[in-house]
Amino acid sequence: MTIPKWIKRPVDFFVTVILWIYFTIGYCLFFSPFYLFSYLFSKNLENSFQKLNHRFLKSFFIVLKIITPRLKIDIDEDVYSIRSSVILCNHISFLDPILLVSLFEKHKTIVKKTFLKVPIFGWLVKTSGYLFPTTDETSASFLLEQVENLENFMLSKGNLFIFPEGTRSRDGKIGRLKKGAFTLARHCQAPIQVLTIKNTNRLFAPGKWLLNTCIPNTIEVKKIMTLQPEYTSDTFSIQALIEQVRQALEDQRQP
Repeated sequence: MTIPKWIKRPVDFFVTVILWIYFTIGYCLFFSPFYLFSYLFSKNLENSFQKLNHRFLKSFFIVLKIITPRLKIDIDEDVYSIRSSVILCNHISFLDPILLVSLFEKHKTIVKKTFLKVPIFGWLVKTSGYLFPTTDETSASFLLEQVENLENFMLSKGNLFIFPEGTRSRDGKIGRLKKGAFTLARHCQAPIQVLTIKNTNRLFAPGKWLLNTCIPNTIEVKKIMTLQPEYTSDTFSIQALIEQVRQALEDQRQP
């Protein structure tokens, strides 16, 4: 059944506001005490914050599903079992990174450096051990330290997820994949898991601020490829690896 526009817009507004309230006030009321406790007493602050980020965003999607009954979220069972891998994925909505955080308890990702300037959130991102591109000397030393620790992080069953396009696609097409994600995978000698996300852009489209909550929609996350590159081989080519992943993502793209 199609919902009339005069009903749809108020519903979309209501759901969007509720979710923003949960994301901000809900975080302060329900989760910030746990972050404070971890900050004061945890022996592994990075790991504790990653777990808390995961649980908070997992609860966010539970709330989303409750107040958006026409929405379904279908996660491939193989996705949950991914460990010690570099995860590469297409990027079509702001929801994509928080969805992946909600799926993996022990995780890292790359965030834009501008987020570090956001009060509290920037500190949270840095304390969680997330990586960020940089050019200035002070931040570069921090990034180098984080990259050097990545191999041990992977060995302890952590995942590093990256959107190799570097930005959201506004039309669903797969853009040029940047070399950095593949260089990090080679540095860690890690397997590569290629995922595809579908329909998050139908719920939260680029350029919009209201969620599109009144349409039947199924968000999907599927594993489409596992790669075990022979990084030490004389025939190994990062460019060939990039093309292989790009083709796999392109084959899954919705028309």
